[in-house]
Amino acid sequence: MDAEHLRDEIWRIGRQARDAAHALTRLTTADKNAILLAMADAIDESEDLILAENAKDIEAAERADLPAALRDRLRLDHDRVAAISRGIREVAELHDPTGEVIREWTRPNGLRIVKERTPIGTIGIIFESRPNVTADAAVLCFKTGNATILRGGKEAIHSNRAIAIALQQGGEAAGLPPHSIQLIPFTDRESVRHLAEMDKYLDLIIPRGGAGLIETVVSLARMPVIKHYDGICHVYVDKDADLDMAEAIAVNAKVQKPSVCNAMETLLIHRDVAGEFGPRIAETLLAKNVELRGDEGFRETAGFDEILPAGEDDWTTEYLDYILAVRVVDSLDAGIDHINTFGSHHSDSIVTTDEKAAARFQREVDSACVFWNASTRFSDGAEFGFGAEIGISTDKLHARGPMALEELCSYKYLLFGEGQVK
Repeated sequence: MDAEHLRDEIWRIGRQARDAAHALTRLTTADKNAILLAMADAIDESEDLILAENAKDIEAAERADLPAALRDRLRLDHDRVAAISRGIREVAELHDPTGEVIREWTRPNGLRIVKERTPIGTIGIIFESRPNVTADAAVLCFKTGNATILRGGKEAIHSNRAIAIALQQGGEAAGLPPHSIQLIPFTDRESVRHLAEMDKYLDLIIPRGGAGLIETVVSLARMPVIKHYDGICHVYVDKDADLDMAEAIAVNAKVQKPSVCNAMETLLIHRDVAGEFGPRIAETLLAKNVELRGDEGFRETAGFDEILPAGEDDWTTEYLDYILAVRVVDSLDAGIDHINTFGSHHSDSIVTTDEKAAARFQREVDSACVFWNASTRFSDGAEFGFGAEIGISTDKLHARGPMALEELCSYKYLLFGEGQVK
């Protein structure tokens, strides 16, 4: 497809999304929930087609010799399709935040002001690999009355198309406005640029993928971008930590699922407990096949030859693997300074029995989620009780941390008068 035609197609999709966003404002919560259930039914009914299209993506991935982990993320089967359908039904059961009154007050002149949650409008989702993101992103945006433009990676194009068609056709049969959910049907890299420049029709972009994708979108976008950069998460073991608790938290944060963004990548240990805790945690983690990369203080106190020397890059690396950087720090201040210097503002935890130290850590660590005596693995929309999330934002505006339905809303002011003039 030539460049001019590609741009025209993207902008046509944008115009359609803007029209759909307006139509979505007319739906009640009951309407939206009925449409969501129809979408879930359509996914179930389209399972054979979805799996057949997914087989094309898997075959292409094998020909391209993509890594096994990527092929696994791509692969769908009966259970995974059923999970997509089940997830849509769960979203139908979630509380709808649109129309909620955030604040209400009356001015001395009698003018009543209401601050109310509203849909953002049109949201672009740019993502890689996982076909289930097509459904997850679309239905969360729809629940909050937003029209969605999806741009998936080329490795999952057939699967994404099949899922998007099922959602749109199943939803339209139950009253979904046309073009509420649109998938860009081609994977030219230029489509990302055209999408990012389409601020006339697109209110927000959310990139889900690696740092390269996010940096590209940020550099091109003319509208707000909600980012999730690296998950360089820390656990800091304070001098007043319960060491049994510290061991359990550190092991869980690193080992339970190391390939996710809320897994611990750096362990910090106060020097006063390093002599006791260092050998203990090193032995435990090495037995679980974790590769340890320590500073001089940790290597000396832990006493295991298997511990590799840590380099400066290790403090800023998101391993997503059974690899952990460990540093001994002289104080709470040093621990906080390390996290604010090398962390990614995602999720960090302190283990301590000292309430004042915990309060300082939670106040001064500049991260979206700051834990006291708990694993960073709880940094998750479902674990927060949100029911679902579209990602974890490391931004500060307008969403931070697990991004759920409320974060897919904006707000506006409704003003009620009786003829007041200024």
